Amino acid sequence: MKLRERAKKLKTDVPAVFLALKRKETPWYAKILALIVVVYALSPVDLVPDFIPVLGCLDDVIILPVLIALTVKLIPKTMFAECRARSEEMWQDGKPEKWYYAIPFVLIWVTVIALIVIAII
Repeated sequence: MKLRERAKKLKTDVPAVFLALKRKETPWYAKILALIVVVYALSPVDLVPDFIPVLGCLDDVIILPVLIALTVKLIPKTMFAECRARSEEMWQDGKPEKWYYAIPFVLIWVTVIALIVIAII
């Protein structure tokens, strides 16, 4: 599989993992890993910061796909296929249909930055 194909697959797999996270049939251990994947994918903070040459980019190229692949293996195949099909419907013109899922993450980071600024002042 080419790199572009994998990148396109990741674009639908992250929302599919999110959809699987919300389903009752998903095993608890897959839900925990799915939650980690979704938080890591949406979080602006990486394990290795992007400003570190080479390693910062490799972090996103290696860690996120590995976490997604592991999560997908833990979710029953038929259920994940349904989630993947539904996640493709969620994306319209390259943007997620339900953009408001990102609001909690934005609020958390705004709060963290505000606390840091208050602590410095």
